[in-house]
Amino acid sequence: MNTLLLGVGNLLLSDEGVGVRTIEALEQRFRFPDEVVLQDGGTSGMELMEVMANRDLLVVVDAVQSESAPGSLFILEDNDVPAYFTERLSPHQLGLADVLMALHMTDEFPRKLILLGIEPASLAPGMCLSPVVACAMEAAMAKVIHILDNHGIHATALENDRVR
Repeated sequence: MNTLLLGVGNLLLSDEGVGVRTIEALEQRFRFPDEVVLQDGGTSGMELMEVMANRDLLVVVDAVQSESAPGSLFILEDNDVPAYFTERLSPHQLGLADVLMALHMTDEFPRKLILLGIEPASLAPGMCLSPVVACAMEAAMAKVIHILDNHGIHATALENDRVR
């Protein structure tokens, strides 16, 4: 299954970088089958179109404000993802929404799109995640592994490491 795990966000704004940090941690702690690509999307927009196009499964991890408690996780799927981004936009989400719209228009939209959103506690300048979001990142990694398992994709925890 042609799969992309994409973390997006701004590492300079504390919890805004949780999507990228989650993908980095997954890459450090797991071995994935060859058909799974892990990508730091940062704050890129249309530059991601080629890497996102025609995926069987695209999982996006991002800090998304949903008016939930900090550290809350939520999942949106398929067409609910671009619809959500039209309502709540950070600058990088605007770019992501544009990419998703372009993929629809070119018939390259992923067969399955899942957004794993993490409610930030702080968007203040800084390189560290808040404690509540750092804890939520562990749950987000477990959720990503579960999503992959549900799609028949099995990651292997590297020696002496597992998601808590």
